[in-house]
Amino acid sequence: MRILGIDPGLRRTGFGIIDVSGSSLGYVASGTIVVPTELSLGERLKVILDNVRDVAAQHSPDEASIEQVFVNANPHSTLLLGQARGAAICALADSNLPVHEYTALQVKKTVVGRGHADKEQVQAMVQHLLRLNGAPAADAADALACAICHAHHLPLSAQLAQSGHVTFSGLRVRAGRVLR
Repeated sequence: MRILGIDPGLRRTGFGIIDVSGSSLGYVASGTIVVPTELSLGERLKVILDNVRDVAAQHSPDEASIEQVFVNANPHSTLLLGQARGAAICALADSNLPVHEYTALQVKKTVVGRGHADKEQVQAMVQHLLRLNGAPAADAADALACAICHAHHLPLSAQLAQSGHVTFSGLRVRAGRVLR
């Protein structure tokens, strides 16, 4: 299975593609979409949309994962980040990819082992897990980490699907009934 991970941003959007075979992870590609800041908001969102769509077309992933927006002290920044994320999700949906969402805390906990890891720790673990010669750039590392997070959640998702259980916001549900 091939997974495309996205770390959305209005100035820099990271992407990372990995192949998953059982418990084995393989690096395919990664990079950063640099969005010119002199463009209007609409033009910047189009740059993200077009480039994420191009990455998906070039690498033919089976699924995609993206970081959820966190609410920070500046609501305006949060709104802009949400718009960048929306442009990326639209590109993924337009590419007919199932999109899975993870919080930054989930991604860091899965990849590093603790949810409050710093960027350098994420970069080092991504380098180690994918057996890279050097640390990827910060935005690309975050996107690769998002893809790795999804790869680690795949077996659980498959088990839940086979058992007829699905999760919604942390609740397990079977045939419309909430299970405790």
